[in-house]
Amino acid sequence: MRILLIGGGGREHAIAWKIVQSPLCDKLYCAPGNAGIAEVAELVPMAATDVDGLVAWAVEHSIGFVVVAPDDPLALGMVDACQAAGLRAFGPTKAAAEIEWSKVFSKDLMKRHGIPTAAYETFSECGEAAAYAKAQNPSQEKPLVIKADGLALGKGVVIVHSAAEAEDTLRDMMEGGRFAAAGRRVVIEEYLQGREVTVLCFTDGWTVYPMPASRDHKRAYDGDKGPNTGGMGVVTPVPDYTPELAARCMKEIFIPTVDAMRWEGRLFKGVLYFGLMLTPDGSREAVSPKVIEFNARFGDPEAQAVLPLLESDLLEIMRAVEENWLDAVKPEWTDAACACVVVASGGYPGDYRKGLPITGLNESGQLARSRPSPDPDVRRGAAPLVFHAGTARDADGRLITSGGRVLAVCAKGKAPKEALERVYGEIDKIRFDGAFYRRDIGASPL
Repeated sequence: MRILLIGGGGREHAIAWKIVQSPLCDKLYCAPGNAGIAEVAELVPMAATDVDGLVAWAVEHSIGFVVVAPDDPLALGMVDACQAAGLRAFGPTKAAAEIEWSKVFSKDLMKRHGIPTAAYETFSECGEAAAYAKAQNPSQEKPLVIKADGLALGKGVVIVHSAAEAEDTLRDMMEGGRFAAAGRRVVIEEYLQGREVTVLCFTDGWTVYPMPASRDHKRAYDGDKGPNTGGMGVVTPVPDYTPELAARCMKEIFIPTVDAMRWEGRLFKGVLYFGLMLTPDGSREAVSPKVIEFNARFGDPEAQAVLPLLESDLLEIMRAVEENWLDAVKPEWTDAACACVVVASGGYPGDYRKGLPITGLNESGQLARSRPSPDPDVRRGAAPLVFHAGTARDADGRLITSGGRVLAVCAKGKAPKEALERVYGEIDKIRFDGAFYRRDIGASPL
């Protein structure tokens, strides 16, 4: 098949890297792509949100399968438009993707169907929201969580510790236009204590196959300090996500969510992301999983850590999802760990410069090695992979920065500690002005 992949970040590079390994892939195109994706696919210089233009291009170029990876085109109905044009596409419809693009919808869905989540209220008027927040008496010991209803690049969640902070945040979101239309409605919910874990699931709306659990690090700086980002690093698997807990999540959260979407006429087909909090449940050892958020696609950088562990053909799984025969496919995963650390531009997630030359990578955009490694694990592919996110080529063909999260360095190992050692043993080779990364990914007990 001729494949068109929509998107241009690190997640899309990981997906592209995996798709081209499939014998089902005749040629891969990517819109708009990046410098790393250009090594494995032909780039199409069109925005991922140009729904009509991309559908027309796919029809004109006889594309056999469209993979819609980012949240924005899913929310705009890219899959619906593909289907209307007779194109096969991987990803949820606009109605199904609302589980991500509206926090209000997802919270109400969970309430209707008894799926465990934090207590909450929703508001579309700033004064009412501020009065409610004040009545909750937020403090350092009892904070509140304020979430913009719509898509906000992973930055629409703010934890507040006082009524004044809550009011400022609400005015910034609802009246100040911080997140434009995405912040006009908000969800205010209780702060859940515990440990976060992410589980991505393949589903065709009936069958559900979880991927290895991972743990993301969203704060910009070491020690979980600084502003929230789209994600600065991730490690998989997560030892405290035990087989017993996995079975409980499958029974109480994953299957009920997929069933709820189907019963409400929003059959979800694609990758469903479950952001979970493992909350204390009466004793030090017991935990109760609750849903923090849903995403309607692969997470970023979770995809970069999880996909290197997939031994099965990703494109075959995607076809099975689109054609409703996922129950006939059993995804196989290697018994290993993977770690991913993001190298970001100075100033991210705020303002940052673009067009900065990147050094330390070879012509293919990967880490250069002066000589073959004597380590057999490295020769078998355990050497770090570099997935590109915010990269481009200048007029002279030099690799330059073009985004906030620039690169993701990923490596496998027998355990998370070994995978992290491989990443941190190589990541300093990558340099550009203002580059930074967290040095404590996976440092807290996993």
